Amino acid sequence: MHFRLFVVFTVFQQTFDICFGLPDTIKIGGLFHTAGDPQEVAFRQAVEKINADRLILPGLKLVPEIEIISPHDSFHASKRVCYLLKLGVAAIFGPQSSHTAGHVQSICDTMEVPHLENRWDYRLRRESCLVNLYPHPSTLSRAYVDIVKAWGWKSFTIIYENNDGLVRLQELLKAHGPSSFPITVRQLSDTGDYRLLLKQIKNSAEAHIVLDCSTDKIYEVLKQAQQIGMMSDYHSYLITSLDLHTLNLEDFKYGGTNITAFRLINAKTVQDTIKNWGSGNITSVRAETALMYDAVHLFAKALHDLDTSQQIDIHPLSCDGQDTWPHGYSLINYMKIVEMKGLTNVIKFDHQGFRTDFILDIVDLGPNGLRKIGTWNSSLPNGVNFTRTFRDQQREIEENLRNKTLVVTTILSAPYCMRKDSSDKLSGNDQFEGYAIDLIHEISRILGFSYTFRLVPDGRYGSYNKQIGEWDGMVRELLEQRADLAIADLTITFDREQVVDFTMPFMNLGITVLYRKPVKQPPNLFSFLSPLSLDVWIYMATAYLGVSVLLFILARFTPYEWPSYGNNNSEKVETQFTLLNCLWFAIGSLMQQGCDFLPRALSTRMVAGMWWFFTLIMISSYTANLAAFLTVERMDSPIESADDLAKQTKIKYGALRGGSTAAFFRDSKISTYQRMWSFMESARPSVFTSSNQEGVERVIKGKGSYAFLMESTSIEYVTERNCDLTQVGGMLDTKGYGIATPPNSPYRTAINGAVLKLQEEGKLHILKTRWWKEKRGGGACRTEPSKSTSAANELGLANVGGVFVVLMGGMGVACVIAVCEFVWKSRKVAVEERLSAILHD
Repeated sequence: MHFRLFVVFTVFQQTFDICFGLPDTIKIGGLFHTAGDPQEVAFRQAVEKINADRLILPGLKLVPEIEIISPHDSFHASKRVCYLLKLGVAAIFGPQSSHTAGHVQSICDTMEVPHLENRWDYRLRRESCLVNLYPHPSTLSRAYVDIVKAWGWKSFTIIYENNDGLVRLQELLKAHGPSSFPITVRQLSDTGDYRLLLKQIKNSAEAHIVLDCSTDKIYEVLKQAQQIGMMSDYHSYLITSLDLHTLNLEDFKYGGTNITAFRLINAKTVQDTIKNWGSGNITSVRAETALMYDAVHLFAKALHDLDTSQQIDIHPLSCDGQDTWPHGYSLINYMKIVEMKGLTNVIKFDHQGFRTDFILDIVDLGPNGLRKIGTWNSSLPNGVNFTRTFRDQQREIEENLRNKTLVVTTILSAPYCMRKDSSDKLSGNDQFEGYAIDLIHEISRILGFSYTFRLVPDGRYGSYNKQIGEWDGMVRELLEQRADLAIADLTITFDREQVVDFTMPFMNLGITVLYRKPVKQPPNLFSFLSPLSLDVWIYMATAYLGVSVLLFILARFTPYEWPSYGNNNSEKVETQFTLLNCLWFAIGSLMQQGCDFLPRALSTRMVAGMWWFFTLIMISSYTANLAAFLTVERMDSPIESADDLAKQTKIKYGALRGGSTAAFFRDSKISTYQRMWSFMESARPSVFTSSNQEGVERVIKGKGSYAFLMESTSIEYVTERNCDLTQVGGMLDTKGYGIATPPNSPYRTAINGAVLKLQEEGKLHILKTRWWKEKRGGGACRTEPSKSTSAANELGLANVGGVFVVLMGGMGVACVIAVCEFVWKSRKVAVEERLSAILHD
């Protein structure tokens, strides 16, 4: 009986030892640098939470052993670790300082005691007894690369505090090296005054900033950036700190600046967890504080899993002894395979002990503070996933735009922007009028913003000076962010598009030629000859002579054109188709009059029929074309297109200096336009003008010796008011005028939508009609339709005078011939009478 009880007791004891091999209390050590540190609070709160939860370590109680050490005293840290090991701790948490953490880790590896860290560590290798819950810098750097690519940044500036920042951003530096997008790397000074550095960045026109510094310095850097004007709507800041949510950013909420960062903690989970910490505000919890809380839970869960698989005993260890904890490696391995969800979302490790498959929240600053706009997943190739839709983003931008007053730069150029004609002194926006002024008014009415016009100081549109490496004109105003919009007859070009952003074109146009109207030519005295060319007249005369001679020959050849003899003694009668008669027959047929004799033979009739058919077509064609030549006024223009300009050197031609028209010819690959550019560039005096108005005046004063190359819309405006000028030829290219904004302007899409809406409503056409054809003398050259469009123009004496000249000339020739005939006949009669007298004698 006693033996049976002994066996039962022994089996029960073994079973108890297997199931409950751990002691009732388990000590864990925590190394912190200051008493009451937030991480110490999180450490204690995690222990209390586990002890209160009977499902994690049932029947067991964690006992925290806290030691306060200096962050720079590694010797003291080593002593405190040895002291904790003598107490029999199952794991050591911390410290944060990199100077002391290495010595702590060395002792833990020697004694095979798990060491849990929650600090930033750049080392590529983890020790055998180390588990670090902080994501590795190379993984975080991938997150920065992914979000920069998602934003499409073409260039940016990195501001870092120390060398650790370069390590954190190493992947970003590799991905955007010299062979890719241009980046600039600048280091913060140790003086605490960053204004000089920030001014240099501002002068470089860089709007994208990657800021890597300690969380305590972020506010001061942003504040000084705000003081020098680097917290505008066009600036974007990517903060590498995971603790941006702990800062008070009240001063920057309404500036419109895009301030974005990653957040490791799960906001909702943290908010629910820290209610019992004495402070229910999430801004008090940094990433490392939440990681300490998760580290204690990770240890407890791994210890629970290990306890269910093997018997564990915990005993004190001496740093001077040879004993190690035999379960240390097992516990570390269980930690690496544990997957749990904590304050920092999913906690999971790879075989090397690096945290993997974690999720970061993407947060940015809005009018209501920081808000989550997306997530980044480390397990995905491109882990960025924005939860805020593009429509929501644009709606927010438009709401922000309603409270803005935008500075609009422009240039005096009719009819886009002109000063009002007024006897009163005007100021501000009231002093301007024009197409561009009305266009901005319509856009502001749709979007609800206010605006202020400012004329560009240098009076230029915007071109790049290669010698000094700077832009001028309105483009410079945008790049230096002295203006929010630029509106004028500003052409969208490739070079300008590289440095500023344009909206969709509000007007399409092309380059063409402005020239004086051709002079009306007075009617020619012999204009009746114009319906047929000189070659045709010559061919007709040749045909007339040829047909007459052919008719004469055939009439001689065929027997049917010879008359029969009257009697045997009668004399032979000549045929009627003598050479003179054939000429008379042909001319009579040509004049549609005929003659008193006609051919009788089939061959001669065939010649006559073909000649009549020929004269019918020619006279009908002449008559039809004569009406047009006598009623339409001829215009004599030396050029009809740009090709005609290129083929001659008598007429000079030029363009606006530094404008897009000059750039078109300068950069063109077409031989004709290259030849024109060479001609313009070498012409002396210079054919380039400082304004379009100067070019128009040179065309007027040149009286046909100068042509100006200009946009078709400007030429249309000029020709509506100056009737002596006209557009020559068609457009050489196709381009458009757009509203320019600083690079990466958040308002570009909203303005695009407004322009499109105005186009669909027909407002753009109404505005163009108003300023081109109605106001400021428009429509002066509009031709009035004739009262009777079907009535032909009257023919004056100048139109038909040549016919009278021909008639009088013919009469004179006839008189001369008559005199000659009389003289000839008189002489012949005299000779015959003298001969008769001699015979009688």
